[in-house]
Amino acid sequence: MRALVQRVSTAEVLIDGKSAARIGAGLLVLLGIEEADQDEDIEWLAGKLARLRIFSDSEGKMNACITEIGGDALVVSQFTLHASTKKGNRPSFIRAARPEAAIPLYEKFLARLEGEIGRPVGRGVFGADMKVSLVNDGPVTIWMDTKAKE
Repeated sequence: MRALVQRVSTAEVLIDGKSAARIGAGLLVLLGIEEADQDEDIEWLAGKLARLRIFSDSEGKMNACITEIGGDALVVSQFTLHASTKKGNRPSFIRAARPEAAIPLYEKFLARLEGEIGRPVGRGVFGADMKVSLVNDGPVTIWMDTKAKE
């Protein structure tokens, strides 16, 4: 699994011009699922996101996690995070999981993240044409990959 994580003041996903989800301060997670992903990838990433200390504490230092600030989370599926641009100019998405494999993992990830942060998680609609808007706070943007675990 790959995630592009952004600390946001607000974020929203629109589908057909209608709001599918909107959050206040918290995390916007663009999530890419690949064929090789399994339950341990879900557990590692959801736990890491819940404990990621990228929010300001009472002294203004980046030392608090989403649960400590009572923040929101919005997760949007994004197969393009597994794009390979090694050959030519047209990206290849061969590593991205097909919907029949990706959708159950996406749903499991959402449930696990909700359990980790103790509140509902906003979501896009898997495979939909979505418009995502955000106010990146900081800006803070972090790349995570469960295969690298860096």
